[in-house]
Amino acid sequence: MTGAPDDTPEAGAEENEPVQSRLYDRWQPPPPEALTPRRLELRRLGDSLRLVIDRLVSTDAPVEQITAAADELERIAAAFEHVANASVYEGFAETTIAGPDVHALFDQSPFIGRANPLAPPIRLWEQDGEVAGEVTFGTAYEGPPGCVHGGYVAGAFDEVLGATQTLSGRAGMTGTLTTVYRSPTPLHTPLRFRGWITGVENRKILTAATLHAGDRLCAEATAIFISIDVEVFVKLREEREARERQRGT
Repeated sequence: MTGAPDDTPEAGAEENEPVQSRLYDRWQPPPPEALTPRRLELRRLGDSLRLVIDRLVSTDAPVEQITAAADELERIAAAFEHVANASVYEGFAETTIAGPDVHALFDQSPFIGRANPLAPPIRLWEQDGEVAGEVTFGTAYEGPPGCVHGGYVAGAFDEVLGATQTLSGRAGMTGTLTTVYRSPTPLHTPLRFRGWITGVENRKILTAATLHAGDRLCAEATAIFISIDVEVFVKLREEREARERQRGT
């Protein structure tokens, strides 16, 4: 693969395919025809809210227009007030904790989730045994004038490196993450990530990544992930679902 994939990946992985192939399949959404109407509408809602957030942080709209928008959003929020929370969260929030479920979706991820309006979102794919990614950060992610806030850069690296460590065939969680900022990361500019595994030491999976804007290196990072048994992630998911059910009561 030499470039970013479109939104139509190959057919679902078979049980006898390599771990890397099954993990890669999970990063990409299924073709639109394979999504339920509910899933499609959640993504459309996420895209719309993402636009609202991006435009709101830099708007010079008159107070009357802002008041009308606030009233409308309060009405929409109220409509979801009594909807059960337990059924909302489908799939997994992070690439690192997907475990063996080859059908996991990441629509809720704060960095790659299409249905999460907080996500930029980042697009990830496997390329020559490494992880590649593309993202454009909008105004809502601004730190220094015209530049991405360093916290979002670090968070994006955590997501990219989390995907990278899955190429080891293991599921793991972040142990340490070190980010070095080389130059300002511009907003509204296509950015490229590259992530690779640098070693495996017992339960530790060592990874590294870079972030470029064109030919300019903006930042680089290293991280150590600690491999965890899938049963641990299953327990975490069960606990999450129990908390969501409790919130909905």
